[in-house]
Amino acid sequence: MAKKQTAKIEKEQLEENTVNEVITEQAPKKVFTKPSENEAKPTWEVKDRVYYLKNKRKPLSYSIRSSNIYYFDEEKGYERELKYCQNQRTPFVDEMKGDQRLSHIIFRDGVLFVEKEKTVLQKLLSLYHPHRDNIFYEFKPEVKAANEIEVLELEADAIIAARNMDIDMAEAIMRVELGSKVSSMSSKELKRDLLVFARNNPVLFLELAYDDNVQLRNFGIKATELGILKLSNDQRHFLWASSNRKLMNVPFDEHPYSALAAWFKTDAGMEVYSNIEKQLK
Repeated sequence: MAKKQTAKIEKEQLEENTVNEVITEQAPKKVFTKPSENEAKPTWEVKDRVYYLKNKRKPLSYSIRSSNIYYFDEEKGYERELKYCQNQRTPFVDEMKGDQRLSHIIFRDGVLFVEKEKTVLQKLLSLYHPHRDNIFYEFKPEVKAANEIEVLELEADAIIAARNMDIDMAEAIMRVELGSKVSSMSSKELKRDLLVFARNNPVLFLELAYDDNVQLRNFGIKATELGILKLSNDQRHFLWASSNRKLMNVPFDEHPYSALAAWFKTDAGMEVYSNIEKQLK
């Protein structure tokens, strides 16, 4: 009888272990690994670096501070003292060990070349020095190239827009640049000056090209030059030249033709614009 009970208990334990093994195989436990700190932080590129004084200054020699300077460490939450010592492996004073032999940081003719072996000095100048990007900067060819590409693309966009621009819009833009002189220019002269303006001032050109008021302002100036409209002597009112009937008041501290361009967009202004447009044709 006792043998039967023992055999029954062993059989139940075996079945229970088998069930546990099946459950473990069907639902394995997930394991999450935390990324290492080295993967999250960018690596320091070991290379020679060149630093220049800002504003193209080139004195025979110029020293910047190599001690009594501080960097606010956001991770630690406090300011840390910096010092450049050639016999140390860090610019942070709280990490230095042993004697601290202070070294000078001197620009010659506005330039400081730092070999790749002087990592401590490079990191002090590129990452931590409080005068970085104020008194001096690190020369970065890739950044300069990116800026030059952006300028070249702007010039290309402006020149293409100028080449495809109709003569009325070209006149409107060049009137901003040259004033009433455009009225006596031939279409070839106007096109030439437009292309030169687009090349030399691409940002301003593109701003004017997409400004609706530029063409409306030019329209008002032409109407005044041809004797259709008249601007009062005090430049406070626009009138019909034929009847001296007042059309609009110029707001205080606003350019007369800018105010006229904005007024052309109102209901009353649109009627006058249509009337003038018929006379110009």
